[in-house]
Amino acid sequence: MMLASHMPARTQSTAPPRNFIPPTTRPIPPLGIYALGSIGCAAGAPILGTVILGRALTMSEAYHSTFGCLLGPPGWLIADWLMSLPGAEPPEAPQPPEPPKPPRRVASANHVTLPPRGALFVRNEILLELDAGADARLTALARRLNLTRLETQDFTLTGRSLQRWRINGNRSVVATLNAIGDAGVAAHAQANYLYGLPQQAAAATDSGTQYVVPKLHLTEAHRITTGTDVIVAVIDSKIDGKHSDLAGVIAGEHDVVGTAAPAHMHGTAMAGAIAAHSKLIGVAPKVRLLAVRAFSGTSEGAQGTTFNILKGLDWAASRDARIVNMSFAGPPDPMLRDMIGKAHAHGMVLIAAVGNAGPRSPPLYPAAYAEVIGVTATDADDKLLPLANRGAYVAVAAPGVDILADAPEEKYQITTGTSVATAHVTGVVALMLAREPTLTPDQVRRRLIASARPVPGARRDAGAGVIDALRAIEAR
Repeated sequence: MMLASHMPARTQSTAPPRNFIPPTTRPIPPLGIYALGSIGCAAGAPILGTVILGRALTMSEAYHSTFGCLLGPPGWLIADWLMSLPGAEPPEAPQPPEPPKPPRRVASANHVTLPPRGALFVRNEILLELDAGADARLTALARRLNLTRLETQDFTLTGRSLQRWRINGNRSVVATLNAIGDAGVAAHAQANYLYGLPQQAAAATDSGTQYVVPKLHLTEAHRITTGTDVIVAVIDSKIDGKHSDLAGVIAGEHDVVGTAAPAHMHGTAMAGAIAAHSKLIGVAPKVRLLAVRAFSGTSEGAQGTTFNILKGLDWAASRDARIVNMSFAGPPDPMLRDMIGKAHAHGMVLIAAVGNAGPRSPPLYPAAYAEVIGVTATDADDKLLPLANRGAYVAVAAPGVDILADAPEEKYQITTGTSVATAHVTGVVALMLAREPTLTPDQVRRRLIASARPVPGARRDAGAGVIDALRAIEAR
């Protein structure tokens, strides 16, 4: 057996065994071929459809392809019948909820603006500018909507008369504004927006070294000018005009809030950054400050409203302010936007903080308006404040991190934010105007940008760079 198993194939026996019946081969009938093809088609069609469409087939598509392969056109009718049965379609996967849509804007000849998403505003107040001859209709509407008129103010700068109304009851600001828009009684209506003071502060033990002085070349700049008699309005919280660093620089005060309050850390720090002249050195120590109190509240939570800021800005224009320091930030605001445009046309240089809401924050105002010089903050090494807003509206940067500043009651503080950076830019602009009083707001902006020292980073981060007082007053 072993020998036989290794013999060449030709030596092995090929004779068929006894009783062997040779197999017979039968051809597959046409019906069988059709059945096999149909089964293969039914199995492969859903897979092919998924590949072609780039997605999973719906139940209806799967039924139609499968039964269509098996039975042809009658299979499509069977698929339709199966899909009509209850529960044939599986429940849809839950979809993530859509983000809330912004409230609709009333589109009419009357300009009613609803608050944008995320905007802060007084929850039971609205501001109105009436259409001519609408007093009687408004009186009837106010009765129906349960509104109370709180005050009316005529604004010289814009030539407008605005009213502040309180909403009694539970009706929302949005619902009230929509009702006013539908009634057609207002030339303009909007919320009374809230603005914050973007700054962080901590107490300082003494009046130590100011890195701002060498950083901005103030010693050299002050040999040329100290900002003598340039009128600068500071719209802020209450300023401690009795602080020794501010003695003699307050040319006028205007309290639009109207409630008793002590001097505030923020307003005092901004005024000192501009005009300190005793223990600390301000950027423009001989300016004349207009102290406008439009903000009230605690040191960390002071807020101002649209209406109060409008009153402060209008008063500053009536007192011939050349510069307005606005170290605050908030939402877009049509009424403030209108007055900003009028103030710029009036020749006032408007300077505002871009805000400390972070790199991903939407633009904050008034810094993001085209007529305003938006200011961000850098540290002693010209590095950008991480919490500062970014955007194309950032014009320049200024020292705003760990700044030694004045505080109420002859005290001092260490403050950080785009607020104090804004005050430093305001001081530099005062030096520029003291030397060349005829400069227009647009000329001031161009020279400020041209004289800034570029710093690493994108233009939308630090604008044209860090300001330099000496270069700015020497620029032509």
